[in-house]
Amino acid sequence: MNQPDLRAFKWINKPRNFELADDHLKIITEAGTDLWQRTHYGFQNDNAPGFLTEVSGDFSFSVKTSFDSDFMYDQCGILLYQDSENWLKVSVEYENEEFARLGSVATNLGYSDWATTDIPATISEMWYRLSRSQQDFLVENSTDGIHFRQMRIFHFHQLIELAKIGVYACSPLESSFNATFSEFKIGPSVWPKHN
Repeated sequence: MNQPDLRAFKWINKPRNFELADDHLKIITEAGTDLWQRTHYGFQNDNAPGFLTEVSGDFSFSVKTSFDSDFMYDQCGILLYQDSENWLKVSVEYENEEFARLGSVATNLGYSDWATTDIPATISEMWYRLSRSQQDFLVENSTDGIHFRQMRIFHFHQLIELAKIGVYACSPLESSFNATFSEFKIGPSVWPKHN
């Protein structure tokens, strides 16, 4: 996999404060930003900033996230965003001084789910990798950028031709934090075909 040209990425919900360099992006989150659709809580939020590029066919995308979040629901990670009702986000979401939630939200046809596992709140770095096989996607995470573990497999119901993939960061409540993204890589899918 190779590092993509970050200058070719495009914003959705462009943040007021960010720093873009050749090899990394820093977002300073704004309060009241989030992505969620309907399920259980009823609300619909679609104002988190996303930094995306378009990729055709099967691929793998990976990135390192570094964060100093310490307020409930602060989060940053990877984002696969087709439109307001069809997207995936994967992140560490701060909960309290004891634990954070490593999780993913897959939103299909306007309804979000949320799959999580608790991790120590002291973790401040995480790598993610998303791999595509037609309409199916594999989500993985790593604490060292080398050894990746499966988090979930999901299916997109809306037909995807060009996948809009990248990163996001948000603070749903009254907070703000620094999220830094580096080691961007895109290449052919590393997800083995199932026989």
